[in-house]
Amino acid sequence: METRSNYVLVGSVTLALLAGLALFIVWIAGLNGEKRRCFDIYFAQGVGGLNKGTGVTFSGVPVGQITEISLLPERPEFVWVRIEVDQDTPVLQGTTAQIKGVGFTGVSEIQLDGAVRGARPLTQIGPQGCPVIPASQGGLGALLNSAPELIDRIQRLTERLTELLSDRNQDAVADILGNIDRTTKVLADRAPDLADAIGDARIAARNAGIAAQHVGELADSTNKLVNDQGKPAAEELRKALAGVQHAADNLDSMISDARPGVQNFSKNTLPEANRMVRDLRDLSESLKSLTDKVDQGGVGSALGPPKLPDYKPRNGK
Repeated sequence: METRSNYVLVGSVTLALLAGLALFIVWIAGLNGEKRRCFDIYFAQGVGGLNKGTGVTFSGVPVGQITEISLLPERPEFVWVRIEVDQDTPVLQGTTAQIKGVGFTGVSEIQLDGAVRGARPLTQIGPQGCPVIPASQGGLGALLNSAPELIDRIQRLTERLTELLSDRNQDAVADILGNIDRTTKVLADRAPDLADAIGDARIAARNAGIAAQHVGELADSTNKLVNDQGKPAAEELRKALAGVQHAADNLDSMISDARPGVQNFSKNTLPEANRMVRDLRDLSESLKSLTDKVDQGGVGSALGPPKLPDYKPRNGK
């Protein structure tokens, strides 16, 4: 009877402990579900050092951990990382996520940053069922992604430096330095002459300033002369031009008045004058012919042809 009571007591205590443990687990699960939010991040870079349970920080403050990490079946170039953070973490629009190394152990974590006061919370659901935080490259990830390009640039720079420091270029640089040394010595030897030349240049500049001042004074005098004496001459010239214009107007009026007489002269008088000239030309030709006959045969020839002698026959024959 006593043995059976012990078994019942032990079984009761065990069941009570199991029930308490179950209640504690349910309470913890409910507590965690109420105070945590999930977010998805898609990285287009290597995520070495990240695993399930890796911590998530916001500006260096721990706020959560990674719950899932895998490749996307449709887009294998992206790595899908799901995180859970505390309910009061300010994940707002503009917040970004990047991978940050922790010390030199090779372990990494996800760091959130970029929250701006007044921005709206990030609540739009993504394709995996949680809001998406944009990923940004920074720190070690950006350095590793840019490492091939950086190495290529370093290689090209090394090649150019090798070409620049070749024996031929070194000889050329040595010649240039030698020429500079000789030029420096020549300048040092000609320093007194250069000082005299600088002094002459200073004097020439001073003389040029004086000459410029004289030119300014001459310009002022010329301006005064033009203003004092040029204005009356311009007025006289203006009057002369007005007189010429008046005379031209009078001449134009006179020509307009004489235009009918000129037209009558050209239409009537000139044809009659032409006929008179022709008559005078015919008269002069007739007089010339008459004078030629008088010169050759006398006045009788001008009056008519000579008479033939009378013919008388002889008697006796």
